Amino acid sequence: MAIRQLRQDEDAILRKKCKTVTEIDEKIQMILDDMLETLHSIPNSAAIAANQVGILKRLVVIDMGEGVMKLVNPEIIESIGEQECTEGCLSFPGKFGTTIRPQKVIVKARNEKGEEIIITGEDDLAKCFCHELDHLDGEVFVDKVIAFLDV
Repeated sequence: MAIRQLRQDEDAILRKKCKTVTEIDEKIQMILDDMLETLHSIPNSAAIAANQVGILKRLVVIDMGEGVMKLVNPEIIESIGEQECTEGCLSFPGKFGTTIRPQKVIVKARNEKGEEIIITGEDDLAKCFCHELDHLDGEVFVDKVIAFLDV
């Protein structure tokens, strides 16, 4: 495992759409492990998308303290409700803002073993899913902020 360089601010890769993973092999598993190690090396971090470490693949790692999720080709299949959120991002250090996100989402993905999984996320986890899956489409939270916060 290795800590990978975090892409920040105006790095063009953050605005690129990630490609679908066609095979979950040792290389993909290594990337997921590296993403987890990178995530754990940053204080107060909860999740990371592959393009944040320079890889244009549809991979997300989430660790909000209740178990690690390594997601391959995640997609939101249902969203319910609305919530006002405070968001920040590893790729935009020091920037925080208010966004509007679904209160609940249902995500379909594959785990690192290639098994299809369905996960329901509510409140902070719903926000996290939306934030990270936006990254995979080249969208960043600062574009969705309705008010920036002074922190």
